[in-house]
Amino acid sequence: MIEVQDLWFRYPESDYVLKGISLKVPRRGYVAILGENGAGKTTLVKHFNGLLKPTRGKVLVCGLDTREHSVASLARRVGLVFQNPDHQLFANTVYEEVAFALKNFSFPEKEVKRRVEAILAELELDRYRDRSPFLLSMGERKRVALASVLCYEPDVLVLDEPTTGQDHKQKEKLAELLQRLVDKGKTVVVVTHDVEFVADHIPISIILSRGQIRGQGKTLELLSNEDLLAETFLFPPQLTAILWKLSKLGLHPAPSVEEVVEAMLQARRQSP
Repeated sequence: MIEVQDLWFRYPESDYVLKGISLKVPRRGYVAILGENGAGKTTLVKHFNGLLKPTRGKVLVCGLDTREHSVASLARRVGLVFQNPDHQLFANTVYEEVAFALKNFSFPEKEVKRRVEAILAELELDRYRDRSPFLLSMGERKRVALASVLCYEPDVLVLDEPTTGQDHKQKEKLAELLQRLVDKGKTVVVVTHDVEFVADHIPISIILSRGQIRGQGKTLELLSNEDLLAETFLFPPQLTAILWKLSKLGLHPAPSVEEVVEAMLQARRQSP
């Protein structure tokens, strides 16, 4: 579904931002892209819908070479939800915002109405349908941007920091929604700093640092690699950090709940 072959990219008059990136995300793939600020995550995913073109190398999406296709022609297949929703929103009302892509792709008016109403209800935005998206909170604006892409059901969905501004309930609803999309045969790529969300929900991860892939594979294995996380400036999930701390306190094998509590109390007593 997505294949990146030895991708190098640099902006005009700059050093390379991406250096020799190669990866594959299959149909029904569910993948997280992790990395510190400036690692190249957003630059990478902007190649997936042709917003950026490789300086060297190749990006294939649904079998299409992005160098040979316009953003408009790729947009029907690849939906990208930006990190900052204000870079994506423009309509006067939430309903008009979500309906725009459907109308642009020439969906019948009856189908536009059905899809918009369904996705607004799904994302708990229906009560805002006649309100300006710019009057909503950051979390609500991010859900409007997501709705505007989900409504036309692209083959590939790319989300840049989708959990920012969302409370626990909305994160769990998002996780359920993304899993349903994968189960329906969609490909989902999530760019995020939210390692807890990734550890709980996304089975495969790619870790970028300074424009290069430093790790890719099963999420829990990557997020349990202390040296890799330190080298790529990522924090481990809270449970992993606790178990590392317990291990350094000499608790082997994996502790029981009671041992966890006792070790935490001991660590607190030892703190200056």
